[in-house]
Amino acid sequence: MTETDQPISMAIITDGGRVLMIRRRQREGKLSWAFPGGGIEPGETAEQAAVRETLEEVGLEVKAIKTLGARIHPDTGRHMTYVACEMVGGEAHVADDEELAEVAWLEHRQVPEHVPWGLYLPVQAHLDETLPH
Repeated sequence: MTETDQPISMAIITDGGRVLMIRRRQREGKLSWAFPGGGIEPGETAEQAAVRETLEEVGLEVKAIKTLGARIHPDTGRHMTYVACEMVGGEAHVADDEELAEVAWLEHRQVPEHVPWGLYLPVQAHLDETLPH
């Protein structure tokens, strides 16, 4: 399996009325801002990958709550699974400075500024439900 065939798990972490987003050093297609996440390792569930990748990338301990959905990403062609997570502990920071440039906690109204073409609909619905606007 090549890296581009590896399925990806993204952690949708909300806390204190905001959602965590990261800015990658390398753009993936037109993607600059995204949610923490990465490749699902063999024998790992999407939920386990979201939790592990969040710790590796931003130093947060989170708990997977539910899978919001999965799709083939229209821009990258990668198989993506989106997992809603809640905070357990830690402080968000750039833990993997080879991959990440910055992290930001965004309010509902700020998300379109960072992702102007819109989010995957189940993720947007989850944010609409959980974040004040």
